[in-house]
Amino acid sequence: MENNNTNFRRFFGASLTILGVVVVLFALIAFLSDGKPVLGMSISKAEAAAPFIVGMIFLVTGVNLVRES
Repeated sequence: MENNNTNFRRFFGASLTILGVVVVLFALIAFLSDGKPVLGMSISKAEAAAPFIVGMIFLVTGVNLVRES
């Protein structure tokens, strides 16, 4: 049972890490796009901070889950 829990934590941590990297990259591209639409969404520089913060939370949480399992 312990092995299943460890495998799930590693899988979930890896998924969160990948999602965090994707969201952080999206936020950085949106920040640098200078008001042009990114993936069909028009995001200003101030609005790009929210996905960056959420992506960093996902990234840090995922790394910690993988590291501790």
